[in-house]
Amino acid sequence: MMTEHDMIHCTDPARQLERAIAIMHRLRQPGGCPWDAEQTHDSIIPNMLEEAYECIDALRERDWAHIREELGDVLLQVIFHAELTATNPEAGFGMAEIARELSDKLVRRHPHVFADSTVSDTDGVLTQWDQIKRKEHAIEDKPYLQDCGKGLPAMLRAFKITKKVAKVGFDWPDHAGVLDKIREETDEVAATLNMPDTAPEVEEELGDLLFVIVNLCRRRGIDPEIALDAANRKFERRFNAVERKLRARGLNLQEAGADHMEASWQEVKSEEH
Repeated sequence: MMTEHDMIHCTDPARQLERAIAIMHRLRQPGGCPWDAEQTHDSIIPNMLEEAYECIDALRERDWAHIREELGDVLLQVIFHAELTATNPEAGFGMAEIARELSDKLVRRHPHVFADSTVSDTDGVLTQWDQIKRKEHAIEDKPYLQDCGKGLPAMLRAFKITKKVAKVGFDWPDHAGVLDKIREETDEVAATLNMPDTAPEVEEELGDLLFVIVNLCRRRGIDPEIALDAANRKFERRFNAVERKLRARGLNLQEAGADHMEASWQEVKSEEH
């Protein structure tokens, strides 16, 4: 049986997860790392969020070496929280119990693979998953949207909510219907333009418009978060090119003015196409 020292320095590829768990355990022990020893579940929540977003960025870039690193950083957050629960008498579970819970759930929620259920397509799998989940959580008699997307950023939660209600048929019959709704919501936003920014109708109507746009993304099979991220990247790329053009003409952003910037913007767009 390996000692803690042996495990920390283990090179066996099949035991690297055990090694990472052992290293985290050592970091939290007396004589380990003061920073790691001071952390709590609450203090490292920002790290989990940051590492998740950095991993997403690497995945989108298909930078495999970076993906490997960032997936490791996400795994670190899971291992860190597991170490905290393992040493907390009120929790009393660690990585083994977390992995068992996950494995049991995967088997339960895939009866078409591990039991005798039959589903014919992805929609059937998702509907079955949701039904099993509601039964497991004893929420069959509670509101259908109970805890749906709880804790997610607003756009991701809107995406999840609309996806869930569509499963029970609460949806437009076609894409054109959603587009008509977007036009309707745009008109309602236009009706608020003369209102003060603090008027509650301004925020409400803009929120309604965003919600319907998320619906159209869902119907088209587009993740709105990914679509908006792509739009952000495109805008950043083009604006950086505008700035370079202005500098080449001896202008900075503050001096250029809207007309010069718009002209440069159109040049950049034309060059891209």
